[in-house]
Amino acid sequence: MTATLTKTTPTMAARTKVLQRQGAAVALVLVVAVSWLVFPRFGSLDNLRDLALQGSFLAVIAIGMTFVIITGGIDLSVGSVYALGGVLAAWGAQYGFLVALLLPLVVCGLIGLINGLLIARTNMAPFIVTLASLLFARGLLLVITDEGATTYKIASDSAFVELGRGTVFGFGYPIFIAAALALVGGMLLNRTNFGQNVFATGGAEQSAVLLGVPVAKTKVLVYTMSGTLAGLAGALTAAYLQSGVTVIGVGLELDAIAVVVIGGTLLTGGMGTVLGTVIGVGLIKVIQNVINQIGTLDSNYQSVVSGVFLLIVVVLQRILRR
Repeated sequence: MTATLTKTTPTMAARTKVLQRQGAAVALVLVVAVSWLVFPRFGSLDNLRDLALQGSFLAVIAIGMTFVIITGGIDLSVGSVYALGGVLAAWGAQYGFLVALLLPLVVCGLIGLINGLLIARTNMAPFIVTLASLLFARGLLLVITDEGATTYKIASDSAFVELGRGTVFGFGYPIFIAAALALVGGMLLNRTNFGQNVFATGGAEQSAVLLGVPVAKTKVLVYTMSGTLAGLAGALTAAYLQSGVTVIGVGLELDAIAVVVIGGTLLTGGMGTVLGTVIGVGLIKVIQNVINQIGTLDSNYQSVVSGVFLLIVVVLQRILRR
């Protein structure tokens, strides 16, 4: 009896990991297949290009969120930081390409750095720290734009606009930027000491400290990364819209958390993949696209579907862990 249990347990554990990692991919394939058959316009090249482009902005933010959640943390500030990054990029575009690109990266990365330092050095709860940053970033955004009265436009002939609206074979630059970041993020997570430190921090923080893992440094780095990527996503969006929009990004942090968790990353930390997050982005965006094509359904159903998916995934994760 003992021998049988010893042989079965590893197999069940392996199946559990496969289900957690591949469940979103299976769901994505099924949803795409059904959508392709039911809605003829879904499979059109123009629709697929637009779907990928819209997903790329969320994917950039979600990659950073993946690292944060794997460490057992959360970053509620990314939506406001994203909006702030867009406004800073639009303002900086009048001074040239480099200012428009680097300004949001530096400022938003600094906000992430402060988040990380407060969380790592003072043991404050990530929820509280990043909630405060959410309010700070949104308040700073309103100050810069005179409470939304001032809109910073980017000239159509600006080199910075090309970053958001330029294409390769019809696919926008942001898609390739998001793909490159996903590749780099996956390599960092799976093939570097930093990635192992991220997993160790989220898996068992106290044990990681005893083993000499630089837990505090790891937390500072992941929150800095999250802020920087949120700022980059905002800059890309501003380049695409040719304007710094003050009202965007509200609730975006919830979308980022949702796609990360749907992609198989545990909310409790210690497990997750960048590829899973990208699949989660694809799944949510495909569902939203289908709802838009139905036409008779209100766009608010997008949030309903996202919430239902997130709830199902969290419940399944709990069952699998047990």
